[in-house]
Amino acid sequence: MNEKENSSAEYKTGGWRAHYVLIVCTLLYVINYMDRQVFSVILQPMKIELGLTDAQCGLASTVLILGMAFFSFPISYLVDRWSRRKAIGIMAILWSGFTFATGLAKNFAGVLIPRAFVGLGEAGFVPGGTAMITASYPKEKRGRAMGIFHIAIPLGAAAGVILGGVLSARMGWRTPFFFFAIPGVVLGIMAFFMKDYKTADQPQTAGGIKNFYIALADVLKLTTMRWYYLALGIGVFMSSSVLAWLPSLMMRMMNVSEATAGAITGGIGLAAIVGAPLGGFLADVWQKKNPRGRMYVPAVSFFFSGVVLIIVILIGFTPVGIGIAVFYGILSSMAMPAVAAISQDVVPVAHKGLSMGLAIFAQYMLGGAWGPYIVGVVSDKLGGGAQGLSTAVMICGLFGIVSGILFFIASRTYQEDLKKVKDEAILAE
Repeated sequence: MNEKENSSAEYKTGGWRAHYVLIVCTLLYVINYMDRQVFSVILQPMKIELGLTDAQCGLASTVLILGMAFFSFPISYLVDRWSRRKAIGIMAILWSGFTFATGLAKNFAGVLIPRAFVGLGEAGFVPGGTAMITASYPKEKRGRAMGIFHIAIPLGAAAGVILGGVLSARMGWRTPFFFFAIPGVVLGIMAFFMKDYKTADQPQTAGGIKNFYIALADVLKLTTMRWYYLALGIGVFMSSSVLAWLPSLMMRMMNVSEATAGAITGGIGLAAIVGAPLGGFLADVWQKKNPRGRMYVPAVSFFFSGVVLIIVILIGFTPVGIGIAVFYGILSSMAMPAVAAISQDVVPVAHKGLSMGLAIFAQYMLGGAWGPYIVGVVSDKLGGGAQGLSTAVMICGLFGIVSGILFFIASRTYQEDLKKVKDEAILAE
């Protein structure tokens, strides 16, 4: 009887075990982004030493993104069927090992293959980490926990570029890959000691390719999630395009060096440190006052980010324009903690990882992977230069506005879908 009671004990939220999960996952997310962003800062010396073309360098960057996109939801499906903490630990060690291997590259294949496996290793981390963190904290505190988790994005991106640049300049382009691999392995080992919840019994989706599609259908049959994934992909089209093209746009409009443009862009990007926790806090507060409140945060965030982006382009990068651009950085980062929490709110326990995996797939395949390329094509069609690129980037603001509207549409069924799983318990492992 005692054994039966223990096996069905409800998973306890909060406390030091929850904080341990949040700290380990957040630090791993920092390393995750460091491993991604360091590639941009060592690109030129690596290209020269290995004799690569720009196309080859671009492909090595793209293959990581596509690897994450294609493998995110099949791996997250497996995470839901096995163990979050073990999967996170193994994936962290995997991507760190291939980060180290990138530093050993002697030719193009030696760069391309490890980067593909880094993407594969990172593919399931965010779904698994999101499921672990949201399960570790009460529902009313999920937004704030995800706000802390998403601080890792600007911190990791900045650390990857800054530390990677210093290490590369002093000890060669291979050195950052060797250094960044070490904390990933250490944190991967620490992940095995996180408190996990019991894998939910789901006999009809327990395994196999057929049952994978059944699980996929279980998530996509929710009206809220269908609108949510579409809205997310369109919104990330805007944010990824701005991130990729903003320094070049500044250089063309302001006639400044890449160092100056990079410093200004970095300052705008670091505004996300304010925006992410603020968005998570507002998501929790708004949810208490309104049953659709958490969904309203990305709706407002993306809509007004699009409006502000258009205003920035129309004004130009004057001191006032740069100040408004900082406001864009805060607004655009406010959405993601709520987006992550929503992915867990309305789906069964058995599909929490899969739901976030689908979100990652949507944000890359519907926008993030193609947005920067499409902006470049539009700019070329409009004659290039400052005018062509500024018009193309300004059009991205319309994607943000549309995304906000779609999130508002998704909010109409959010409360109804939320009720379907409100009584479902998360059990202790």
